[in-house]
Amino acid sequence: MQRRKSTLHASGNPVVKQSAFAWAGRYWPALVGLALVSFPTWRFIATQSWSTEQGSHGPLVLASGIWLFVRMLPETRPVQHRPAAWKAVGAIFVTALALVLFRIAAVIELEVYALYALVVALLYAFLGVAALQRLWFPLLYLLFAVPLPDSLVAALTNPLKIWISESAVSLLYFLGYPIASAGVTIQIGQYQLLVAAACAGLNSLITLSALTLFYVYMSHRANWRYMAVLVAAAIPVAVFSNLMRVLLLILITYYGGEAAAQGFLHNFAGLTTFAISLVTIYVLDKLLQRVWRFAAAKSAGD
Repeated sequence: MQRRKSTLHASGNPVVKQSAFAWAGRYWPALVGLALVSFPTWRFIATQSWSTEQGSHGPLVLASGIWLFVRMLPETRPVQHRPAAWKAVGAIFVTALALVLFRIAAVIELEVYALYALVVALLYAFLGVAALQRLWFPLLYLLFAVPLPDSLVAALTNPLKIWISESAVSLLYFLGYPIASAGVTIQIGQYQLLVAAACAGLNSLITLSALTLFYVYMSHRANWRYMAVLVAAAIPVAVFSNLMRVLLLILITYYGGEAAAQGFLHNFAGLTTFAISLVTIYVLDKLLQRVWRFAAAKSAGD
């Protein structure tokens, strides 16, 4: 006998919870088929994207996204309603065809998004539109596990990299350090540092945005305005943290040489500044909560 538990949803309606493992056991042929079809794509992502600094957040996002999806899946049971067979088959056929075509053409970025669309199409076929609407956040969040095209990442981060490097050089020059920059090269004393290498931590902007989105949803899912404010704050926090990282790497190069800056201390600087970013987001959340409550109380008083 299947164990079920009746609770109340946020709307006040009763929700019958059922183990997500029971759902997986019921539809295991579809899950096995999806695993076989998607294996080449996932192998490429794991070996070519997640092994780099830019995509290192992928496994964390995937694991936490699947956990949240499984956690929320029982809430959709009262609204699960399969669409007409022709709609379900049509959605699966179109997305599967796109996946095959992009794989043949070796366009990995589009192949990955086609795979994501195929997963959504399968969920639509088994759960229906209303259930997908309740699962909107884990589905959106899982997109962060998909590697962005390199051209898009470059377009988004290059202007910030230039600004960060110029700001770091200007600040250290003001403090009396023998530093100058020319194009993508920073000259500090007798050493040279590439801007691209120094600003590689700007890729943490994507990671920090994903983790911030996850954190604020779990903490404040009922207040989407507050969520939007805190997620928007992740961008300047990531930029400022990377500026601190660039300053730290330049100073390590100046005092310890290039070997020190490109070795363990390079990774240590990245981990330190990312940890600072996460702590800053947490502290900012606590401060904003106080301001938010004060503003709400003042508005109620007026």
